[in-house]
Amino acid sequence: MIQVRRGEERYRGGDPDAGIETLHAFSFGTHFDPENLRFGALIACNEERLAPGAGFDEHPHRETEIVTWVVEGELTHRDSAGHATTVRPGDLQRLSAAGGVRHVERNDAGRPLRFVQMWLAPVEFGGEPEYEVVRGIADGTPYALPRAGAMLHVRRLAAGERTAVPDGARVQVQVVRGALVLGEERLAAGDEARITDADGLHLAAPEAAECLIWEMGPEASYV
Repeated sequence: MIQVRRGEERYRGGDPDAGIETLHAFSFGTHFDPENLRFGALIACNEERLAPGAGFDEHPHRETEIVTWVVEGELTHRDSAGHATTVRPGDLQRLSAAGGVRHVERNDAGRPLRFVQMWLAPVEFGGEPEYEVVRGIADGTPYALPRAGAMLHVRRLAAGERTAVPDGARVQVQVVRGALVLGEERLAAGDEARITDADGLHLAAPEAAECLIWEMGPEASYV
């Protein structure tokens, strides 16, 4: 089964007066939707846009796997474990909150910042926080997220190319740039497809495109 959700259907959040625009793909905060709480391990998938100088002050997380993909601009990250980094397009950032961590996310550059941030539920609780940045992740290279029992695939396609969708109990396709065709559905930037029991599917690119694909187990496997 394929469920398509359009970018314009996302819940709007953030703080526009502070230069923060957030588009939530799942039920979040005051936007409570009991029919849209999670998909597989995914419990949040936010598109964030920060104006120069804007950001999120220090705040806590626990028992959450946080993966960030920068689309344009530069993201400044600092956390209570002592990490301080700048994340750029093509870099993949992972913060495993585990028993608890605090962090700051800001746009300290002089141009707009756009990134996609995804929160995943762990397969078990506890442990120590972990942090990692993979610089310039290669196209098609899968990134394993063992704490969430998930795998992330980054795909970049030229116009006219096709790529296989991983088979799996739960697969989410998030279009970051350009457009893709899945079956009879055309997906634009910001659109997503949630696929249950994916088997033998392909994505076609009518134009140059970039997408993130989560390959996950059934929802019952997550705590």
